[in-house]
Amino acid sequence: MHRREFLKLSAAGCTGALSPNLGSAFAGEESPIQGPNLKLGIAPISLDIGPGKTIQTVGYNGSVPGPILRFREGRPVTVDVYNDTDVPEVVHWHGQAIAPKVDGSVEEGTPAVPPHGHRQYRFSPNPAGTRWYHTHSMAHADLTRAGFSGQYGFAIVEPARHEGAYDQEICIAVHQWEPALGTMGPPDNGWEIMYKSATFNSKMLGAGDPVRVREGQRVLFRLLNASATDEIRLALPGHQFRVIAMDGNPVPRPQTVDVLYLDIGERVDALVEMKSPGVWVFGAVSDEFRNMGMGVVVEYANKSGKAQWQAPANPGRGPWDYAQFSNSQPAPEPDHTFEMLIEKIPGNKKDFNHWTINGKSFPDIEKLRLEKGKRYRLSFNNDSGDIHPIHLHRHIFEITQVGDQRMSGLRKDVISVNRRSKAAVDFVANNPGASLFHCHMQLHMDFGFMQLFEYAS
Repeated sequence: MHRREFLKLSAAGCTGALSPNLGSAFAGEESPIQGPNLKLGIAPISLDIGPGKTIQTVGYNGSVPGPILRFREGRPVTVDVYNDTDVPEVVHWHGQAIAPKVDGSVEEGTPAVPPHGHRQYRFSPNPAGTRWYHTHSMAHADLTRAGFSGQYGFAIVEPARHEGAYDQEICIAVHQWEPALGTMGPPDNGWEIMYKSATFNSKMLGAGDPVRVREGQRVLFRLLNASATDEIRLALPGHQFRVIAMDGNPVPRPQTVDVLYLDIGERVDALVEMKSPGVWVFGAVSDEFRNMGMGVVVEYANKSGKAQWQAPANPGRGPWDYAQFSNSQPAPEPDHTFEMLIEKIPGNKKDFNHWTINGKSFPDIEKLRLEKGKRYRLSFNNDSGDIHPIHLHRHIFEITQVGDQRMSGLRKDVISVNRRSKAAVDFVANNPGASLFHCHMQLHMDFGFMQLFEYAS
């Protein structure tokens, strides 16, 4: 199927109550598609991300990110997926509580979309919030596939409303490009990934149009870390972020922060009061990441000149302090706890690292049995020097412990577990069927860090 045949509506991009004459947020932001019947095409694409930088990758509907999909919670949709590549593919509907046969994981039983073939996904989107869709294939040593490719996009399930009014809504997916194998870390560590370029949506910092704002506006940013292997920290000099939702779920205690942290697969919804007129760089706190293009210019009306960057006073280290967004009361005791010891088998500079859960790697690891209606706790002991963004399919979990600190109320689908640390999440077994649990870091998932849950019949 040719690109021109795919359904695209003419509505504005990821926008909400746009102020008059503002136009689109910035170049590279795709128009949303919505309705009960959608078409999604997987095909090679040449992506111009900046001067002299053209990326050959695979995207959805001829764009990277793919089109913003707007669903209505609980209203059935049909998505026809056409795969115009030479390899099998699958689309994962990340963060949605849907059936295994359409969730987008072959490990759960979702049929792959065959090369140059077609499959149809039918489901009722839920819950409401900032969700996303992406390939769930494996990369292994092929750094053009899976999370290294351009197969990702926002899937916003309405109603996804937030506190107060806002004048503009901007979706930004952050991604890194031009991956190559490298060695770093301890002498026994395995191969890691290094990058040459990065984008906010489809453009490097300074390429394409800026985000245009007016003084006094309230802007809602929906942010996604769609990178394959790296956690990121973002800042906008002269401004603060009011974090109101994580992974699409409202936080119990909204907080105002200077720096946003997003591990792989995490989303943050944050409100920003536009009260520092000027031309600013909204970008990575890391000089290395920002210099490779991870950022965008934010330009106030009637302001011009070179975009300014100021490093935040406290850039932070390690994952979020999730407790600041949570309730201080401990969560109820679970019906059962699964203890999970996470360890690394070093690659010794001649192979990829491999990963184990309680001494075993996928697929040579037993399934964990669930009983419908029971509350389960996943207790992580990360005995490795790596941060792990851990994701559970088809369920929303509650963060109940980080280190020695107990908490409740913060609902997510990815938790960033710090190196050499402990954490726990609880979930209710309320969506029968096979459910995949894994690290969202592409290399960790590819090399053993996965396990399946199954429901007792």
